[in-house]
Amino acid sequence: MNSREKLEIVCAKAWQAVVEEPLGEWTLRWADGFTGRANSALAVGDPGRPVPDALEAACDFAHARGIPPAVQVLEDSQLEREVAAAGWREQVEHAAGYRVSVLTGLLPSAPSPGAEVLDQATPEWWDLTENTTTPSSAQRHVVTTGKVGYGVVLADGVTAGAVRGAIVDDWLHVARLAVAPEFRRRGLATTVLNALAGWGRAHGADKWVLQVAVSNAGALALYSALGCSEHHRYRYWGPAPRTCEDRQS
Repeated sequence: MNSREKLEIVCAKAWQAVVEEPLGEWTLRWADGFTGRANSALAVGDPGRPVPDALEAACDFAHARGIPPAVQVLEDSQLEREVAAAGWREQVEHAAGYRVSVLTGLLPSAPSPGAEVLDQATPEWWDLTENTTTPSSAQRHVVTTGKVGYGVVLADGVTAGAVRGAIVDDWLHVARLAVAPEFRRRGLATTVLNALAGWGRAHGADKWVLQVAVSNAGALALYSALGCSEHHRYRYWGPAPRTCEDRQS
């Protein structure tokens, strides 16, 4: 595998679905609809069969579990061209953004006043990042599986910012960054990220990786200021009408 594919596997290990089934080197994933990353086929490497047949298997997997069929594919790759040739289309309706920039950078070392990284997510962390204090079993599985830390930063006595970090090898994977609207533009996102970076170094990481929608200009600017740059992009693809029939019904 090339460096882009290997990094995609790192990111997948940091954000593990409830059900993961191999399809050659691809991974079919289900997490009851919680995030595209955990409910799509990670299409990197060789699926061990012709791409149209692999896409059909991805359709069957998704239909059997009640989620829309989708594949996550490296942008401008040969595999993406084969997916398009099989009659699939860019999944432009993907709510969080169908084109994603994968950013990498060395972990910074900077002060993080008022911030800390917890071993367990608090109700306030859940409320800020997922808008619930009672996450579903699928949410809880995806968010808590692995070596995970939950960054929080306080302001005016409340949890004003939060983020998730997961260690995979020497990488710190960053996700679910959120700052409460009333506390934005105070630098709290940078503060909690600096705290997470320190936690990552303490657990053997020396660089971080982030997956950010290409349309999220604010987040891209934030991570650029922290020394991150784009490593590659991926896109979500879904079947065009009548190219992925539900054979389970």
